[in-house]
Amino acid sequence: MSYGDRMSSTRSARSGERRTEILRATLEVIAERGYRGASLAAVAERVGLTQQGLLHHFPTKEALLVAVLEERDQWDAVPNSQWRLDLLGSLVEYNAMRPAIVQTFSALLGESVTEEHPARDFFTQRYVGVRESMAEVLRAEYGDRLPGGLTPERAAPLLAAVMDGLQYQWLLDPEAVDMPAAFRDFLELLAGGAPDATGSR
Repeated sequence: MSYGDRMSSTRSARSGERRTEILRATLEVIAERGYRGASLAAVAERVGLTQQGLLHHFPTKEALLVAVLEERDQWDAVPNSQWRLDLLGSLVEYNAMRPAIVQTFSALLGESVTEEHPARDFFTQRYVGVRESMAEVLRAEYGDRLPGGLTPERAAPLLAAVMDGLQYQWLLDPEAVDMPAAFRDFLELLAGGAPDATGSR
């Protein structure tokens, strides 16, 4: 490796480390101040950069928040072959313990339906992968037909919609909406059961 290549490799490694530091600082700021309070200035101050220096790595607040969501997806990632319905329930419970991140995800998701939004491609591609993963989970659990007659491919968008839709209701009224319990009820419906008032079949 030439001297120039070594220097380029070192700069690239430092840039990657700085990027990781910025993303972790952004998560801290979001946790403390919420989605709207997570300003570029607050993140820049946290990592000892000027706002202009931060813009060198992430040109807009939206780009920074999308990168945070991508990082979050990496942390939550489980190989497709290892996903199970009960693990999805655990993920919903975990999300209920980190409202600031869920708020960021939900706010960007809502905004991303507009044309030209920087998060649109992220969410479009994410849902392609989510639907495929959910179909595989359902097929592993029920085979080619769910108890109600739907194929895994037809039920997969419903499963994703319930997970994300519950997050909106929970964020708006957490006292009224028990997100993990509601998701468990939905899984009971998928299985062909009807939960009673106590939550058992």
